[in-house]
Amino acid sequence: MRPVLYMLSFIAVLGLAFWAYRENYATQHQLKQMAAVQDEIAALRDEIAMQKAEWAYLNRPDRLRDLAAMNFDRLGLMPIEPLQLGSAEQVAMPPPPALVIKGTVDTAGSLPSPDITAMTGADGEQIP
Repeated sequence: MRPVLYMLSFIAVLGLAFWAYRENYATQHQLKQMAAVQDEIAALRDEIAMQKAEWAYLNRPDRLRDLAAMNFDRLGLMPIEPLQLGSAEQVAMPPPPALVIKGTVDTAGSLPSPDITAMTGADGEQIP
């Protein structure tokens, strides 16, 4: 009985060693992939920073002013003046939405009818 128990224990140890060996190499492989992705992210961030710097360099006001002056005949670009800007009151606002009543409206009573003989128009004449 002891030799069988020793053999099973030996096989279990070999199986666990093989499993640990495979897990170690799989972990190392994943770490290498993660490092490669992090290197790619760093390279892309450097590229973005370089493009932002290049964009800021190309959009310098003095450079754009010189380009507008050189191409004035073709483009006709003029500087913006304060009088070209409007105020908030000049902006057309959309009309308020129409009031929609859905369903029935229950009234508790009625209003007294207006005295028609006492109503007058804008010119002072009585409205029949």
